[in-house]
Amino acid sequence: MVVGNGLIASQFYDYKRNDLVVIFASGVSNSSNIAAEPFERELQLLKTVYEKNSDKKLVYFSTSSISDTESKNSKYVKHKLEMENWIKQSVALFTIFRLTNPVGKNKNPNTVLNFFVNQIVSKSSFVVWQNAFRNIMDIDDMYRICHYILNNNLFLNEVVVVANTESYPVKRIVNEIENYFETKGNYTLVDKGNDLHIDTAPIAPIIEKLSIQFDKDYLHKILNKYFPKQ
Repeated sequence: MVVGNGLIASQFYDYKRNDLVVIFASGVSNSSNIAAEPFERELQLLKTVYEKNSDKKLVYFSTSSISDTESKNSKYVKHKLEMENWIKQSVALFTIFRLTNPVGKNKNPNTVLNFFVNQIVSKSSFVVWQNAFRNIMDIDDMYRICHYILNNNLFLNEVVVVANTESYPVKRIVNEIENYFETKGNYTLVDKGNDLHIDTAPIAPIIEKLSIQFDKDYLHKILNKYFPKQ
């Protein structure tokens, strides 16, 4: 069973016919949201879905930003932590995936890569936090890792981070996009941001097992795969 219709939900379409697992991928897609209503709707929907499917394993998608000092006080991150805590206290069988920034065929302008690509290609002005880092991951790689974990009953009743083994400086991400599209972005550098410390050690054996290569060309390959030049 799959709840949701966004990027992550569509990636897990094979689970629609799975009667043992509930993929709950219906959440607030804009991490900058500050209104209370969307967060409350997500919680109430989760409670309703679980009430009708309490015999199934619940899979929830949280955010690795919970451990990020830059973002931990945002309403979005606080909400995700509240959702995690409710699941831990109320659900009999679950796995919580803390994701970073999955990239796929998605038009959501609020995602990290979509935002930077749109601003650079359109020559729109934007601000770059020169000390900030972001963790970018191909959604196909994210799915392969999550599917392996679920298929092998790993991390039962646990929270596990699924992320790229390397976080990139935002300035590098911007430069990769500029080089890829052969155009200069209209941005201003500001002295803000901090490094990310994302622990991918628990999934390292899975990354190796699946032969996923987070190499120096990973960002370029993502751009080439999901952002074809016109």
